[in-house]
Amino acid sequence: MARRIARWLGIAALLIGYPLLAHYTNESAHSGNLGALVAIGPVVLIALVLAWRSSRRILMLGALVLSCVVLWLEWPALERHFGLVYWLQNMAMQLILLMTFARTLIAGRQPLCTRFAEAMHAPLTPQHEIYTRQVTLAWSLFFAAMALASTLLFFLAPLAAWSVFANFLTLPLVALMFIVEYGVRRYRLPEMQHMHILDAVRAFRNTPARPR
Repeated sequence: MARRIARWLGIAALLIGYPLLAHYTNESAHSGNLGALVAIGPVVLIALVLAWRSSRRILMLGALVLSCVVLWLEWPALERHFGLVYWLQNMAMQLILLMTFARTLIAGRQPLCTRFAEAMHAPLTPQHEIYTRQVTLAWSLFFAAMALASTLLFFLAPLAAWSVFANFLTLPLVALMFIVEYGVRRYRLPEMQHMHILDAVRAFRNTPARPR
């Protein structure tokens, strides 16, 4: 129990502390070195985990070491442009989420939100299938809009303004999207049993994708 509490506290501290530190480096005019470290740190850590778990561990770790040497040699440039690394990370996240939803709208595939709903409420009525396809499209458009807003703010507004959007508004906007969708679903499909989002995630993980 204590280990679980400590883990959740660590996750909470990371979710709160990292955006605060990142925003500080974006706002401060004298944080080039710290900004570069904070910006590149998660990338190196994720790469290290993936390399360690890879079936070609030695090769991947060697490539990571070589990449770190290149970063060290180019560190002055990274200090000057660390904001670009933050933006690329934010864009990568938005585009991955966009593609996760959008690719399931291709003809012959099952929309992602339909799969969620089917895992909890199968069999679905035609009305439910139409609605879940529309929700999948809505999430795709949402992440496309987030990526566009991030890009426009990064290139047209001060870095500190973009940092507020990326570090402090992204998660609240996602939460707001969940709330709005839940309200619309309650209005359009009042007969559907409404479950907690964690129940949906568990059902989704335990249900294999339906072949098409």
